[in-house]
Amino acid sequence: MEKYTEKKLKNQLLQTLISNHVSDKTLERVKECNTFMLFVADKTLEHKKLHGANSCKHRFCPVCSWRKARKNALKISILMQYLREAENKEFVFLTLTAPNVKANELDDEIKHYNQSFQRLMQRKEVKAAVKGYVRKLEVTYNKDRDDYHPHFHVILAVDKHYFNNQRQYIKRDRWLELWQQSTKNPCIAQVDIRRVKHTDNKKEVSEIAKYSAKDSDYLQDETIFDTFYKTLSGKRLIVYSGLFKDASKKYENKELEHYKEMDPTHYIYQIFYHWGQTDYIQTEQKLMSEDMQKEVNQTMLEEIDIEE
Repeated sequence: MEKYTEKKLKNQLLQTLISNHVSDKTLERVKECNTFMLFVADKTLEHKKLHGANSCKHRFCPVCSWRKARKNALKISILMQYLREAENKEFVFLTLTAPNVKANELDDEIKHYNQSFQRLMQRKEVKAAVKGYVRKLEVTYNKDRDDYHPHFHVILAVDKHYFNNQRQYIKRDRWLELWQQSTKNPCIAQVDIRRVKHTDNKKEVSEIAKYSAKDSDYLQDETIFDTFYKTLSGKRLIVYSGLFKDASKKYENKELEHYKEMDPTHYIYQIFYHWGQTDYIQTEQKLMSEDMQKEVNQTMLEEIDIEE
């Protein structure tokens, strides 16, 4: 419960910062978010998993954005598994950056990033190599300089022979040149490009799935929160294209369910928690009926933890 308590305490801080931006109805939903949670547990009570809660689902809610990130991680991991097996693809992880900007420049800089990325993807050599991508916008705040750093994390789907094909393979220095040209900014000094390991892609999946803004950044004070809120509200933060877009449609249509791994834990208890002033209080614990146990244990999936 420590993680939920930590995020709920941050949710309370959010309530004071978001009040000028949302309706009374939305604010009330944020205040009530995760004041009630239902967990299921195994017979030892050591393994617990969230089974139900009254969530606000607001983009800036620390509790909901964390839960959303875990769901995105599961989805992206399955899309990659499907594209590896069904489309015979491999993956490259690309991080695109540019110099930091001040608060009043951030919105225009993100628009410039989007336009630059589209130009990059339209380059002849990139179109020949990249068969699809999933892209996430992330913005971090630098307290020492009081500026913001928007950047893209991208997983690119490429052919299996990409790394040994001189006609397709794009070296790191060439990626940098292409990004400099696409942004029309020769001052950009680096890009990060690396192959995604076949055996373990959790780090790359985590980078794509996790929050576009860290709650430790945007909850620092009202001015910083206002900048993040005005800049990121209404923007598409995760974008699927090409083979990733096709696979995403299959995922949403439940055509990739067989790729999901079921949680092997056998849950038999329901445990109810309510939010007090500073932590969660367990209010009830009861044994589930056999029918409910069957229903619950047939729907529990293995999840992916998100690195913060």
